Amino acid sequence: MEEINETNAAAEIAGESSAEAAATAPLPVATPEAAKTTKGGAESRGHRAEKVGVVISDKMTKTVSVRVDRLVKHPIYKRYVKRRSKFMAHSDVEGVSMGDMVRIVETRPLSAKKRWRVVEVLRKASK
Repeated sequence: MEEINETNAAAEIAGESSAEAAATAPLPVATPEAAKTTKGGAESRGHRAEKVGVVISDKMTKTVSVRVDRLVKHPIYKRYVKRRSKFMAHSDVEGVSMGDMVRIVETRPLSAKKRWRVVEVLRKASK
């Protein structure tokens, strides 16, 4: 059964078939608001993973090593165990040095080991 919508209702009033009305119906107009949510915009990238960690090495050019600590409940003993992961992150942010707490975000592969990018420095290291 054919669903009745505004185009079909207008076509029936004018005496046209629904196929003729669909062919002559106006196309949606692209607005600047619609362009922001299309391909290429930041909104279309979806959710990107973010992590907060401490910079453990800044000896490379435009690359830092970030250690991310997390607590995981042990499946048998039900105690919390500290787990650490190390990520290589691209650093375009100026002034990132060892001991800084930074936020990193997932990105496309930048090299063999780099899949993260430094977004901001949350806390500078005390000297």
